[in-house]
Amino acid sequence: MSDTLLDELLSKPVGPSIPSRQADPDRDFTRQIEVSGDAAEVTVRGPAQAVDEDAATAYLRAQGLDPADWVATGFRSSEWTMPGGDTGVSARFTFARRKGAEVERPDLDELLSAIDAYQPWVPNVVTSGDHTFIVALGDMQLGKIDGDGVEGTLKRTVECLNRAADLLELYRGRFRIGHVHIAWLGDHVEGFVSQGGANTWRTGLTLTEQIRLTRRVMLHAALIFAPLAERVTMAAVPGNHGEAVRVNGKGVTRYDDSHDTECLIAVKDALDLAPEKFEHVECFVPDTDELTVVVDCSGTAVAHAHGHQWRPGRHFDWWKGQAFNKASAMHEADLLLAGHLHHEHVDTDGPRTFIQPPAMESESTWWRHRTGTTGAPGLMVAVTKDGHTPVKEVVR
Repeated sequence: MSDTLLDELLSKPVGPSIPSRQADPDRDFTRQIEVSGDAAEVTVRGPAQAVDEDAATAYLRAQGLDPADWVATGFRSSEWTMPGGDTGVSARFTFARRKGAEVERPDLDELLSAIDAYQPWVPNVVTSGDHTFIVALGDMQLGKIDGDGVEGTLKRTVECLNRAADLLELYRGRFRIGHVHIAWLGDHVEGFVSQGGANTWRTGLTLTEQIRLTRRVMLHAALIFAPLAERVTMAAVPGNHGEAVRVNGKGVTRYDDSHDTECLIAVKDALDLAPEKFEHVECFVPDTDELTVVVDCSGTAVAHAHGHQWRPGRHFDWWKGQAFNKASAMHEADLLLAGHLHHEHVDTDGPRTFIQPPAMESESTWWRHRTGTTGAPGLMVAVTKDGHTPVKEVVR
């Protein structure tokens, strides 16, 4: 097997890079992109030494477009004197999409049958706008017998997603929403690795059945939201229950080796087979050996993580540590979405916001015996733009 084919088959939809936010567009490096069908136009503006075709193709990649799929067809440039006397350059590059041969796709009849059977509802509303509607959910832990079991969790998750779609139309009365973002925040399967396998008896589904349900719930979300906005994105991060392999209670593979993210990758493979319906739907997971992904949502850098990475209540301490590394996308994040602790929690620190939705499962029986507390399951929706998230609502 050639290295090229191996790389292609192992590829995954890694979240796009978030460009650094600049304080002064007249002095600093700025970029703009416009894509129309098979044509793209990228404008790069900044110091002369920073403006070239590499900067333009890097921005294509940052916006989720593979530069290998595009070829430069034109170039226009102008210069001006920046404050301080340095030469500034504004360059406009035009690109055309390469015409490639058809690639043989894997057989995914199981997912395609659900897509073909779906008749999308096209709303009689404007689906464009400059705000993003966020749907955040996690901790389905499909497979465990606690509370109302798998049947209750599955029914509740699908119904909450449907209610979130109804709320989208309601919030369009207040905001111009053109982007829907769905955040899958980990622990979607119960798995058999938690507590050293002590949860095995209380898990009524096989691992493949848990994965199948998770995949189909993610597909349902894509199907109901795809007709409702001009851009739809979904992002998934690994949870502790979704870890693929542990030995003696310890993870022994890469940090991104997770059923939580692989389910979304499988759904993306299916959506890619029907581009006429889902070309505007993008899916993102963390890069190799990473646990977080950051997605631009109408000017808000939205970070996703699972809360097993910090002690309860120490989310901002963890965030500050991650942001100290300027190479990390967390350096740019305005909003952090996280699962794991199973209860609603909204917190702010200056301009930054933390949102933790409740679990989708109804309860942890172990936690109820220990504390007396049952669950209050649901998901959360939010509306965001330019780093501000004025709306946050629990959907049950």
